Amino acid sequence: MLVLTLDQRGSRNGVDKIDGLLARLRANPASKRFVRDFERTAGDEVQGLLNHPDDAVDVVLEVVRAGDWWAGVGVGPVREPIPASVRASTGPAFINAREAVERAKNTPSRLAVVGPDPRTAAEAESLLALLSAVVQRRTGPGWEVVDLIRQGLPQKDIATDLKISPQAVSQRLRTALWQEERGARPLAARLLTQADEAGRASRGPASTSGRD
Repeated sequence: MLVLTLDQRGSRNGVDKIDGLLARLRANPASKRFVRDFERTAGDEVQGLLNHPDDAVDVVLEVVRAGDWWAGVGVGPVREPIPASVRASTGPAFINAREAVERAKNTPSRLAVVGPDPRTAAEAESLLALLSAVVQRRTGPGWEVVDLIRQGLPQKDIATDLKISPQAVSQRLRTALWQEERGARPLAARLLTQADEAGRASRGPASTSGRD
């Protein structure tokens, strides 16, 4: 499974942004697939439990775009049965997420991945870091068209809505590296899957332990 720990940057000297983040995550269409919803687990931190790697990629890139968060992705098992609240959940994936979010504070991408198989976790982290660089450098006009294209709007309708030419829409998408991002997202999800599967293979029969 995948545990995401998100820690607010500069929270001691700034505005608490946890409630706003939780509202956005709960409004995400993928939230219905979360194993356990994101919750505040500490003063400046939220945590969620996911089982779909593509949803994890989406959440990570969403918080990278916001710019206010460090993101740690922990790959591995969790103790079962899983409690109703993520705050009561335990297991190696939670330990890995804690290590990841602490390491994220020292990375340019502001994210890190830790799992039972270091090689595949590092590969997943490298691709997510590359995607995060694309997201961080995207301009406002680029986001205008990317957000609409992700909603399923045809480019001609986007052009009409934004009162620009279809050629301008295409140019914005190219500048925003949208095709590159769209192509790399499934690969990032696949690498997270492989990181989890590699860990299960190395463990043999399934077994979990607590945080301690």
